[in-house]
Amino acid sequence: MAEIFEAREAIRLCTLDRRTASCDRGATEGGKGPFMKVIICGAGQVGWQIARHLSGERNDVTVVDNNAELVRRATDALDVQGIAGHASYPDVLERAGARDADMIIAATYSDEVNMVTCQVAHSIFEVPRKIARLRAQSYLTAIYSDLYRRDHMPIDVVISPEREVAEAALRRLNAPAAFDTEMFLEGKAQLLGIQLDENCPVVNTPLRQLTDLFSTLRAIVVGVRRNGKLFAPEPGDQLFPDDQVYVMAHFQDINRTFEIFGKTVHRQERVVILGGGNVGLAVARALEGRAERLRARVIEKNRFNAERAADALERTIVLHGDGMNMDLLNEAGIDRADAILAVTDDDNTNLLASVRAKQLGCPMAIALINDPTLIPLMEPLAIDAYINPRATTVSSILRHIRHGRVRSVYSIGDAEAEVIEAQILSPSPLAGRLIRDIEFPEGVLVGAVMKNGEVVKPTGDLRIDEGDVIVVFALAADVPEVERLFQVSIDFF
Repeated sequence: MAEIFEAREAIRLCTLDRRTASCDRGATEGGKGPFMKVIICGAGQVGWQIARHLSGERNDVTVVDNNAELVRRATDALDVQGIAGHASYPDVLERAGARDADMIIAATYSDEVNMVTCQVAHSIFEVPRKIARLRAQSYLTAIYSDLYRRDHMPIDVVISPEREVAEAALRRLNAPAAFDTEMFLEGKAQLLGIQLDENCPVVNTPLRQLTDLFSTLRAIVVGVRRNGKLFAPEPGDQLFPDDQVYVMAHFQDINRTFEIFGKTVHRQERVVILGGGNVGLAVARALEGRAERLRARVIEKNRFNAERAADALERTIVLHGDGMNMDLLNEAGIDRADAILAVTDDDNTNLLASVRAKQLGCPMAIALINDPTLIPLMEPLAIDAYINPRATTVSSILRHIRHGRVRSVYSIGDAEAEVIEAQILSPSPLAGRLIRDIEFPEGVLVGAVMKNGEVVKPTGDLRIDEGDVIVVFALAADVPEVERLFQVSIDFF
């Protein structure tokens, strides 16, 4: 199942006392000490990425995994400590430094291990903050209905892959002309990934001319992927057919942005959902709950899941069978559907079913892809949008564990770049300076600025003031430098 974590309301994960102690710990070493001591249980792709982020911010990070090779990979590549062993064992957590840890992130592949790890961390070591990834619907139902009291199952933040997959799928359906999308600045700005074609009216036009032609458009091209390479464009760069562009747009200018880039915005009225498990069922329920009428049909291969979905849904037709079967797709009305959403737990099924649906006349295909190496196939297979589990997973966890004024992080592609949202404090070297005077790395662009609750378009003569919230696009190689700029704010918080 997709490793996508729930991005619920951002919460403060450390108490003021703990935060003050962390700052004091940094101060004792000339401001270069660790800000937090974090134990990450699980050294897979997600754990590795989180460890990379946190260790890069001078946090004291220890990675725990039963697989010694994964631990070795993390310690060789990152400035982290590693412990090989079962994450839920008290002696293993003791060796990992749980007695003075600020936070533990239990992100192994086992729900039970994650829950026991949090329980041991709480009962024996009194770790202040505990985050656990849980997949099983039975656990989630109990926790979200408050059947688990915190003193019985002390988990501060529950990360639900299925729930976040469903939210990501709904975001894709809400922006059908984009292959990637994410919200920023309290929902007032949105990152849009747009595939350009021959009919795009702004191809072969330098970006600085777009600013002159559409002076009132609150949108900035922050990234371009061309021939498989992602880069931050210069004002003189032109856009060409087949480019994939990342645009940061004000939420009121989203439809206008699509039109300028040659995309027609259609209202979704019919959707076929391939996969009736937890993800597909959550999406179908959400669609049924919308005020506007939208017809959805679910195809599920597993009889038990199909019957469960049929019982849970009121207006949605559930078909039992293989979504790769052309007759079944035709029975679901794929030729009349506005989109197919392929969210099974098998990448190959999602890819092939999306291609087949397009061949049968469905204008839009959205596929859930767990393996990031398959993402380059999206364009040649004519799949319009995808849900990248790893990117969403990393982004969601970072929302819950960032300190100071870094409020959100979204990872693009296979960790090729990040979009970082942060609030500016007075000690930051960015405060009080015009954007054009800030020496950002070449791979960094400011996408949006929020002043006093209002989102404004970033221009060279716009001054960044204390209290502003800015969103920047940064290529992976430049992320440490961007984090350093924001880290100054964090250290003095």
